Amino acid sequence: MEIQALLIMFREVLEALLIIGIITTYMKRMGQCQYNKFVWLGAGLAVLASVGVAMLFQVVFTGFAAMGSEIYLKISIMLISAVLLTQMVFWMASHSRDLKGKTEGKMTQLITTGNIVGMVIHSFLVVLREGVETVFFFAAITGGDIGKGFEGWGAITGVIIASGVSYFFFKGTMRIPLKSFFKVTGIFIVLIAGGLFVQGISMMQDIKMIGSVMPHVYDLTWFLPEHPIDYAHYVRDHGVAPLLSGDIGIFFKALFGYSSMPSLEEIVGYIGYFTVIYLLVNTKKEPAKASVKESKTAVYNTSNKMNESAVK
Repeated sequence: MEIQALLIMFREVLEALLIIGIITTYMKRMGQCQYNKFVWLGAGLAVLASVGVAMLFQVVFTGFAAMGSEIYLKISIMLISAVLLTQMVFWMASHSRDLKGKTEGKMTQLITTGNIVGMVIHSFLVVLREGVETVFFFAAITGGDIGKGFEGWGAITGVIIASGVSYFFFKGTMRIPLKSFFKVTGIFIVLIAGGLFVQGISMMQDIKMIGSVMPHVYDLTWFLPEHPIDYAHYVRDHGVAPLLSGDIGIFFKALFGYSSMPSLEEIVGYIGYFTVIYLLVNTKKEPAKASVKESKTAVYNTSNKMNESAVK
């Protein structure tokens, strides 16, 4: 869970700090530093609002638990978080290239009109979006106990790393293309999303919400159990101990949705998820390639026309 918390907090905090950093740096370059306090005011209010959302969510979850229905909320959170994580990765991949230009364009409009309220609202919404997503994701990886996600080293480490990366990025000492940077971190986020999706399927099967054609396709407990086991009883029943510790299995289950005894539906869901991601990535690339090809064709045709005109 700590690795999940680190990656999620790192991505969310980094995205928020990058946009706020772009805004404040642009204000400084334009000689409008007096507006920076309103930008930070909006960001601060968004952090407080995010805490409020987390507290409200915890109250709702406690209510579901009192009614004995928290399992349904957990399943919903896992599936929704898987979708949101995936959407987050694709959104940043498509906007990282022109993120700076769009943000500066928005601030130019606000500065020109002297819209201070607009500056506060803009920075508020930017940070609040990341805060609400963090609440959902932490609820998913902790089973609804959001506070638990902030107790370990993962969350605070993610904040520290994101703050450090942002600092060096805006100081000019870190020359990393944002698109490539978010592509690498996006791979790990997609793996987490796939794991949450499969765990959602597993939980639905546990409560008989959906059935299974084949409950256990294979059994890797002898190699890597997904939870701590009673080794004495396991050796008594099987003659040998598992090759790897169940603690390692817990780590892989939390990070990637590993299961030592997956159902057919879990396997199909896992493969299907990454198949859809692969198709989405390649579908997005094809139009770009086509446009490049069309541009080259247009240049070629123009060149031919110019040559023909010169001959005439």
